[in-house]
Amino acid sequence: MSSIRRYEKIMEVLLTKKEVTVAELSDKLGVTGKTIREDLTRLEEQGLIARIHGGAVLAQSDQLGILSSKAPVIKHAAEKASIAAKVIQEILPHDIIALDGGSTTLEIARHLENQPLTVITNDVYIISELASKDMIRLVVPGGHRVRNMLAGPEASSYIKQLNIQKAYISATGIHPQHGLSIYTGELIEFKRALIETAREVIAVINHHKFGQTALRTFATLDELTRIITDDLPNDTAKPYKDAGVIIV
Repeated sequence: MSSIRRYEKIMEVLLTKKEVTVAELSDKLGVTGKTIREDLTRLEEQGLIARIHGGAVLAQSDQLGILSSKAPVIKHAAEKASIAAKVIQEILPHDIIALDGGSTTLEIARHLENQPLTVITNDVYIISELASKDMIRLVVPGGHRVRNMLAGPEASSYIKQLNIQKAYISATGIHPQHGLSIYTGELIEFKRALIETAREVIAVINHHKFGQTALRTFATLDELTRIITDDLPNDTAKPYKDAGVIIV
């Protein structure tokens, strides 16, 4: 197994368990404790985890784009509600939109009125939120469950057949050079399908994520139609605007 794949597997375990020991990872990945400790050191250097005695925990309690498999508790709720309110203003009746999985897109779903819309999503929490809104046509791709999201080649293949007007994309971090990134590769194929298919690609990202980089980049800034965020300081926004990105 390559080092990158081990890093992904470690992050997948931590996203589920929040804390893990070297012994557990060694057993799960079939490598020595020495290798695991070296991997944890590398991940800590990238700011993804924090080392503790005998193991590691997530560097951030809310992993910014992937929710726990348990009922979600939304961190930075006020900022995400502000973003959702801006998104709602641009969604029109009969639009065909996609909501990528994540806490900010879940907040958008909560703000959506029961109106004639088509919503494509792979997030089981968003599906649950919209199921009672009977005027919204809910489209759910196939795939297998990865925490709170559906993923896999069948899901991505289905997305590429659709006419999506606006895709609202989440990310763990956004960076002027490294673009949009996430912790594991499992969800990249689905995100790429949305980006390559939709007429408009809108990143919905709160200001805490700007300047941050996770393990895997899945999109460059020039692939975005715009970014919708909350109260972003001018000095933080400048390198993105200089790169030609529209920030709402």
